[in-house]
Amino acid sequence: MTMTLLAKRAATGSLLGLAIGDALGFPTEFDDVPAILAKTGPWRAMELPKPAFVTDDTQMTLALGHGLRSAMDRGPLAPETLERAVRKEFVAWSRSPENNRAPGRTCLVACDYLAVERNPWQFASQIDSKGCGANMRVAPLGLIGPLSDEQRAGAAQLQAGLTHGHPTALAASDLTAHAIRLLAQGVEPLSLVGRLRSYAYENRSRYHTRWLGDLWTYSQDPSAEHFISRGWDECLDALDRVQGALRDPSPETDPCLATGEGWIAEEAFATGLLCFLLFLGEPVTAVRRAACTSGDSDSIACLTGAFAGAHHGPGVWPSEWADRIEYQSDLVSLGALWDA
Repeated sequence: MTMTLLAKRAATGSLLGLAIGDALGFPTEFDDVPAILAKTGPWRAMELPKPAFVTDDTQMTLALGHGLRSAMDRGPLAPETLERAVRKEFVAWSRSPENNRAPGRTCLVACDYLAVERNPWQFASQIDSKGCGANMRVAPLGLIGPLSDEQRAGAAQLQAGLTHGHPTALAASDLTAHAIRLLAQGVEPLSLVGRLRSYAYENRSRYHTRWLGDLWTYSQDPSAEHFISRGWDECLDALDRVQGALRDPSPETDPCLATGEGWIAEEAFATGLLCFLLFLGEPVTAVRRAACTSGDSDSIACLTGAFAGAHHGPGVWPSEWADRIEYQSDLVSLGALWDA
């Protein structure tokens, strides 16, 4: 690996990047590209709004981050401690007066069930939903150092499953966290898609029973392996679309046309990754491109910022943006904890 996490402060860079992308995409989320351009002017000159408010994407990332910190204060990360801590944070988020940023219905419905303590979390999980709410918040699991591969993958899938139980939501969350981890460790971005394809194939039939319990039985699948392989196959298809788009790159074309509008987990992952890879040396341009898309612009830009920040560190973000992003002190304190 070319850099250590400590040397480039990947966690701080990634958390700031995801919040910056989120805030850039907040005003553009429900607009098509012509409407965005009419509102903002040329997309390459898009400015961070004043004030720089974020959406539920950043709020839920912080909820997951605080839940992870609480769970790991009790010892090595395990399914029971993670579920209890993150469940508590998600329910608190759902009831917060600051939860007024057009949150996803799936998250709200699931949190209502999670609030009833006697309900097993699998009962709360929305088994047919693979919305991008599952993985737009997963970055912390790619940024925390002392986790085994099994802990990282299982925790990424469990945190997704608390709200979104579709196998593609689980696989896309695992894949997103793994991508961020690789970038934080200094992996060459041009090798990233190939590495992610290998990871998906290796895990295609692996159901993390220790972390997911009987979640698969809430579906119509004949086995746990059949259940989870459906999710990985959809993620592999999404990676194929990224690879195809990179063979004939078109930076001025709406990335959603190549990899999907991002309302669902594998498309948010693929389009966010595409924007990052199209502008490898220009992270600010990458999040601007992601925010100027016809789909779920805030979630796409959130993931683009997370990838770019993990790769480059916090120094790539304009200081006047980083200093005034909403929840800046919370983002920086969690980043400093994990960078150390």
